[in-house]
Amino acid sequence: MTGPFDERSSGVLLHLTSLPGPHGSGDLGPAAYEFADFLARAGQRHWQTLPVVPPGGGNSPYDSPSAFAGSPWLVSLELLAREGLLEPADLLAPARLVNATRTLYPATRRFRERRLRKACAAFMARRDGRRELERALEENRSWLPDYVLFRALKRANAGRPWVEWHLDLAQRKPSALESARRELASEVEYEVFVQREFLRQWSALRAHCRELGLRLLGDIPMFVAHDAADVWAHQDLFQLEPDGRKRVVAGVPPDYFSADGQLWGNPIYDWQHLRETGYAWWIDRLKTTLERFDGVRLDHFIGFHRYWEVSASATSARDGHFVEAPGHELFERLRSTLGALPFVAEDLGVMTEGVVRLRDDFGLPGMRVLAFAFGGDWREYQPHRFPQNVVAYTGTHDNDTMHGWLTSHAREREPRRAAELLAERQRALAYAASDGREAHWDMVRTLVASVANTTIFPLQDLLGLGSEARMNVPGVAHGNWTYRARAAEFTPALAERLGRLCDTYERVPAGVRRTP
Repeated sequence: MTGPFDERSSGVLLHLTSLPGPHGSGDLGPAAYEFADFLARAGQRHWQTLPVVPPGGGNSPYDSPSAFAGSPWLVSLELLAREGLLEPADLLAPARLVNATRTLYPATRRFRERRLRKACAAFMARRDGRRELERALEENRSWLPDYVLFRALKRANAGRPWVEWHLDLAQRKPSALESARRELASEVEYEVFVQREFLRQWSALRAHCRELGLRLLGDIPMFVAHDAADVWAHQDLFQLEPDGRKRVVAGVPPDYFSADGQLWGNPIYDWQHLRETGYAWWIDRLKTTLERFDGVRLDHFIGFHRYWEVSASATSARDGHFVEAPGHELFERLRSTLGALPFVAEDLGVMTEGVVRLRDDFGLPGMRVLAFAFGGDWREYQPHRFPQNVVAYTGTHDNDTMHGWLTSHAREREPRRAAELLAERQRALAYAASDGREAHWDMVRTLVASVANTTIFPLQDLLGLGSEARMNVPGVAHGNWTYRARAAEFTPALAERLGRLCDTYERVPAGVRRTP
């Protein structure tokens, strides 16, 4: 059976929150179907998103309170109205939300939550409502009961971290949990309802994409947030103090990007205990993800070989050290349990022989980012050096847009740095044989023409947008994850141009329904 990255193909990276729509952020509603149709017209095989879990600190989908749940804010109110759970008047949003050109997280959450609760009440009034929620709990029993109770307890505790709850709840004493389930029954029901609707709407969108020949690509962070249902429910799988607080945390050592390294602060797995359980939690996590996606990007893949461990009391990642992880054993277990491993190894950064061996022993494609190819010692990122088994990007959600990157030297105040960046950009333009008038399209063409099996383009790069449209600036706490596209940008002309380019370089696989 052909895997998602074994054929010559192309796709677009756009997170669901970045879709247009009338309620302040994108979701699983009509705009998602319209974007899928646009991709099919453009001859694309893949739609890649960021993690679709509930966002956490700074609205980041990489700092979620759950590795399994779907984001409540992706549930489409329009689709709930079609099910008869909301009235047409419920869909009328303030002009501030309707006209929002950036995702307005607090406002859209307030608007959406009131209507989600109304829809839940309407659903529970139905004769079979409670039975349907019980079915959802049973079908997702490995994670959903713990998650919905965690969410209900968070609200009951004014949002405080679980380590600050009553000791019996923090330590999950059975009697305390049972009492909480009774006392918070209506809140638990609401959370189950939201997850049921997310899963139903996701399944419908995925079915539509399959009819078009599209594959959905997801993204899994290596580590999880400490204040998350996963850590609270499985404290023995993480290196924690007896009171549940972190003993050690994850990060990366000093490198080209940061003189002090990066102190991420996520708890670190207790790999020995995971081994004793047969890696059941990881198997459940990836199995659940593959029920939603056709392929998955494994963020910080290097961490499956070795990770940077820092004391929880440290103030800098400089004070850490590398620890080996049982990556080969884990992936052998995953292969024997899941069968095919349709994963992309996010192997950016300093590569070691061990990481390369882990990636290649399981046949996983690595990544190449064109924006990295023309500065420093990154020559292997230039397309003429690509192997076939890679997924190549103009940039990722953590990069500037292609247009922004090509013009960023003009914003540098330090003359030497500006000169270095200018030389880097000139090398890129020369490589792409670009006269600069449509440099972003020249870069796209350069990747499409490469031997890489798979090429992915952030929508911003196809539109030629500047730095104001980038999705995330690592290390910056505020203002990220807010980019939104406009419906008027999904034009027939753009679809035709991208589709014609992919046709020229044989990237429109059989089964993709490319229509005028």
